[in-house]
Amino acid sequence: MSDTSENPCLSCGACCMTYRVSFYWADADARGLPPALTEQVNAHYSCMAGTNAKAPRCAALRGEPGGQYACSVYEQRPEPCREVQIGDAKCLQARARHALPALS
Repeated sequence: MSDTSENPCLSCGACCMTYRVSFYWADADARGLPPALTEQVNAHYSCMAGTNAKAPRCAALRGEPGGQYACSVYEQRPEPCREVQIGDAKCLQARARHALPALS
């Protein structure tokens, strides 16, 4: 899907700018995530770089408001990213936080 009408994520990026993406530290290696895109949270957990900030923005997110968004490590993204689905509660909460309309 490359058309934003088919995939609203390509014109949104809200979930990547709302949540801390935490996962067991070894998952980063298992998925092949570049070390520069993760940061250690504690002895057992890491997160996607940029998502542990007061105003989170995942370092893997490419794009700017008004344009298209894309994850630069989409195939390697950790499980918390895979769990958010178009139009689910987390998606809608993130869109509301960024003053984007709910999806129908």
